Amino acid sequence: MRPRGLIAWSRMLRLVLTGACVLQAPAHGGEAATASADATNERGYLTFYLDNDLFGGTDRNYTNGARLSWISEAAPLVDIPPLRTRLETLATADSDLIARLSGFRSTSLRDATLELNYGLSLTQLMFTPEDLLPTTQPVGQRRYAGWLGIGFSVHARDDQALNTAELILGTTGPNSLAHEAQDLVHDLRNFDKFQGWDDQIPNEVTLDFVFTQKRRIRILDRRDVGFSIDGLAEAGARLGTFRTNAQIGGFFRAGLNLPADFSDPRVTATSYSHQVFERQTAGRQTAGRPTAGRRPAWSVYALFGFQGSAIGFDATLDGPLFSDFETGNDREPWVGELFAGFGTRLGPIEFSYAHTFRSKAFAEQRGGTNFGSIAIRARL
Repeated sequence: MRPRGLIAWSRMLRLVLTGACVLQAPAHGGEAATASADATNERGYLTFYLDNDLFGGTDRNYTNGARLSWISEAAPLVDIPPLRTRLETLATADSDLIARLSGFRSTSLRDATLELNYGLSLTQLMFTPEDLLPTTQPVGQRRYAGWLGIGFSVHARDDQALNTAELILGTTGPNSLAHEAQDLVHDLRNFDKFQGWDDQIPNEVTLDFVFTQKRRIRILDRRDVGFSIDGLAEAGARLGTFRTNAQIGGFFRAGLNLPADFSDPRVTATSYSHQVFERQTAGRQTAGRPTAGRRPAWSVYALFGFQGSAIGFDATLDGPLFSDFETGNDREPWVGELFAGFGTRLGPIEFSYAHTFRSKAFAEQRGGTNFGSIAIRARL
């Protein structure tokens, strides 16, 4: 293992630990977010996501995405005024306009029974051309690009809808450590290395705000026991200096013993684990119907989904917003994708795999992109 790879990963680990120490300060106030005295001892979900095109037999374009996310069941992670307050306001529909569009049950809003969760994430994205030997970008191929971001999020939900508001601070360029991370993996697996990382997009600090809404679709509802079919309708938008886009899509599952779930199977801006309504917390009411009886300790299911996006800006294809930098690529304004896969749960551990087929992201790209996504999550 090369020293440069070790240094890169140690820097990433320090970033995660520093963010966690800063954010796990005791929370103040907030009627919707107030939990019982022992809220800080409640559980949460730790999830590792990995997108990689090696599952599709290639090593180019969107070649890797890795994400580590933590979401609490009740204890606030973010206590940085006014950030937390603003995110809570957006997520909980604490305005007349947002309330009408929130998707929440009217009783959840009237009785203030929405459940709040707080998230922290670290995400790295990596993009390369097709040819690995040239030391500069090959003509007509994708520019080398990396991005590393840390996200702070608030999630509000009842049994019908989930609204997520997230603020993401990141960096493009060499500071993203994409070069070092790829070299480390290629060292471990004895793969040839890409030689043109010195020609990647430059360093620039990015700041993005993301809002997504998911609404549950009940097709065959067996109350978490037996065979059932469910789904999610999703819409959202991202505004920022790394990426600006809007998307709409859907995601469906069919299988045995499906718990109520808003979880993403792939790396997205707001991908967290969201299993809901498993307990009543002392001192406050949990939204949604209580679970009847004892839930089976396992699940197995197939999944299918689709998404369409309108892309207004992408720093990896347009160049960093505040830099005079030409990437040599012409971004496509519309991108569509289909994905399918499977998942299984045993006790507190869940594993899923999804394979995605995505249309061209830039005009010069030869055909679309296909990649696999692994998600491993644990309730801790």
